[in-house]
Amino acid sequence: MKYRVEHDSMGEVKVPADRLWGAQTQRSRENFEIGVGIETMPVEIVHAFGVLKKAAAIANHGLRPEKMTREKMETIGRVCDEIMAGELNDHFPLVVWQTGSGTQSNMNTNEVIANRGNQLLGKKLLHPNDDANMSQSSNDTFPTAMHIAAVLALEDKLLPAVRDLADTFRRLEKENEGVVKSGRTHLQDATPITFSQEISGWRSSLEKDVELICRSVEPLYELALGGTAVGTGLNAPAAFGEVVAEEVSKITGKPFITATNKFHALTSRDELVFAHGAVKALAADMMKIANDVRWLASGPRDGLGEIIIPENEPGSSIMPGKVNPTQCEAVTMVAVQVMGNDVAIGMAASQGNFELNVFMPVCIYNFLQSVRLLAEAIASFNRNCAVGIKANREKMRHNLHNSLMLVTALNPYIGYENAAKTAQKAFRDNISLKEACVELGFLTADDFDAVFHPEQMV
Repeated sequence: MKYRVEHDSMGEVKVPADRLWGAQTQRSRENFEIGVGIETMPVEIVHAFGVLKKAAAIANHGLRPEKMTREKMETIGRVCDEIMAGELNDHFPLVVWQTGSGTQSNMNTNEVIANRGNQLLGKKLLHPNDDANMSQSSNDTFPTAMHIAAVLALEDKLLPAVRDLADTFRRLEKENEGVVKSGRTHLQDATPITFSQEISGWRSSLEKDVELICRSVEPLYELALGGTAVGTGLNAPAAFGEVVAEEVSKITGKPFITATNKFHALTSRDELVFAHGAVKALAADMMKIANDVRWLASGPRDGLGEIIIPENEPGSSIMPGKVNPTQCEAVTMVAVQVMGNDVAIGMAASQGNFELNVFMPVCIYNFLQSVRLLAEAIASFNRNCAVGIKANREKMRHNLHNSLMLVTALNPYIGYENAAKTAQKAFRDNISLKEACVELGFLTADDFDAVFHPEQMV
């Protein structure tokens, strides 16, 4: 491999000749060989850095044009466009397990911008610290990148997937109106419910989750940029935070604003904890929905068998013809991962001292993993399972009329205790509720038929 020599404040470093990063990135590669190739900084953060660096260059040009010339601004913007498009992903090799402030990732971006910009110009114009990092510090850029990445992931990836699944359930509701089945509580038979009512519970859960996530996004619109090292804004021009937030908004189409208190913006990660709480609520609902689907589809002969789900692949290497609810299982595993990530994010947000949180990379790594996994799992579940759910109406009717909890309809006519005796006798003697009620002398056969209408109990 060919190398070139780069230098920083600590001296010279050999860097692969075909890579755009510089000395500080190379030092981080050598000093943090932890999770290499697996747990690298999420591309969402890399792209968010492209957004904020372009916005910062535009703001600096407007506020201090003598330092950030038009040529510098335009060149930085051109490189940042490449970063945002994913064209330079291979030049961001650093792992999550680095300094807790994300300093090396900030410098990775600065070095790539400077080296790529100089490459495009054919001359050495840009410096990673003096130009790409002008008016900034890792301490305010990394939390800014975290918020940008989180907002884009939530609004552009997760919410559309949830809304699509809710639309599928809305269609299934209409298709199954009037289909009455046995309800279940505590995994035991309960009074009847229509299948459309059951599905409406799933849909409403998702709609509530969308509402909660939307509420949680609002605090993430506040950006730390402008606080520099400790929140005082040292070395940044007045109004830099406001101007750069406006530019970030123009680039992303999202209503970002500058944080009202930069000391809080640098040291607290409460907005991410709050937002991930809403994500965890969605994961909890998806766990419940996926479990409902696989319970209802259990069988095909010795389970509930009330719904039929798509058969996507063989389910066993030894049992021929077996098909498993694999999409449901994938969703539930993702839900477990999200719940675990929530603990990590909460712990990370509680750490750091005085003016800076120093668990930021692990915090955003887990946050973005949760959002990405949930978005992809929900889309997969919708595409490969939910859209193909069919009601087994014959099985639903059989289970409904075999349910002892239909006896609840008799309460107004024979009383709770006599109804309980009827259900117990029917179960004990393996006879129908009607037979038990008549044998016990509580109602005549005709009177039973007159008041017993399971389909009207919904």
